[in-house]
Amino acid sequence: MEKDQHEQYEYARKRLQQKKHVNYHFVICVLGCLFAFVANHFFHMGEPYQWYKWVICVWLFVFILHFFKVHISDRFMNKNWERQQIERLMVKQQNRLRELESKYGNDSKN
Repeated sequence: MEKDQHEQYEYARKRLQQKKHVNYHFVICVLGCLFAFVANHFFHMGEPYQWYKWVICVWLFVFILHFFKVHISDRFMNKNWERQQIERLMVKQQNRLRELESKYGNDSKN
């Protein structure tokens, strides 16, 4: 397997693992929220407070952050994005070095 093919394979495998973890997180979230609701309403745990609403809100917030990371931010900020940013910064740094070299190189010759 060539280097590019291997990188593509590893990236696909990593993405698949991330999506798999999001799916597991969703199932655990639904089961946990259901358990909290049942515990509070039917087993009267923590009454008279309806604490399950806070559990559900926090858990859904964490799940939404996880979903956003996997399906939105990682899709756009992948290896290609990293390479483009590194190349852009390297070009910027080289231009700055040339600019400084021409500015101070000319001053030292005078």
